[in-house]
Amino acid sequence: MTGKNDSGAQGTDQTTRLVTYLKRGGIIAYPTESCYGLGCDPRNPHALKQLIRLKGRSAAKGLLLIADCFKRLQPFIRPLSAARLAQMKRTWPGPVTWVVPASSACSPHLTGGRPTIAIRVTAHPGAARLCRTLGMALVSTSANKSGRMPVKTAAECRRIFGTRVRVIDGHIGQRRRPSTLIDLATGAILRP
Repeated sequence: MTGKNDSGAQGTDQTTRLVTYLKRGGIIAYPTESCYGLGCDPRNPHALKQLIRLKGRSAAKGLLLIADCFKRLQPFIRPLSAARLAQMKRTWPGPVTWVVPASSACSPHLTGGRPTIAIRVTAHPGAARLCRTLGMALVSTSANKSGRMPVKTAAECRRIFGTRVRVIDGHIGQRRRPSTLIDLATGAILRP
């Protein structure tokens, strides 16, 4: 998980420790398509509150989820029609985040108290590998204090967040802007 050799028993031990850390409410910083992201286990209310505080972000904004495959996102959304699923899947994996109806399993800290949740199947190889290795979707919000520029390197994350965040070494993608955000119900582009 550090960008070094993760094979064999050492890699398994690292993965087990990271899963345990996340399940206990830990926060990680990891590379995504355009910047480093802050993430946590989306099922852990303590971690969600801690992440929101760490960023200095309004809880009403909600958070988005990423995964390596749609299957990991399904528990967080209400069932969708085949046409709606096909519409989303045509853009994935890729830098398109869809706002969809949230399942009752979603914490208000994820949804910002709204009946929707933002989800994306990431195209970033490192972020996708992280989700696949951990066997879970992750919260993904830019690694920065609210209102500041997104962080682009592991070293910057360590400088800003210190030991409050476990930093996963790696390289961000080539994308210059955050993912496009589209409301599935209306087709409205909320963020180009």
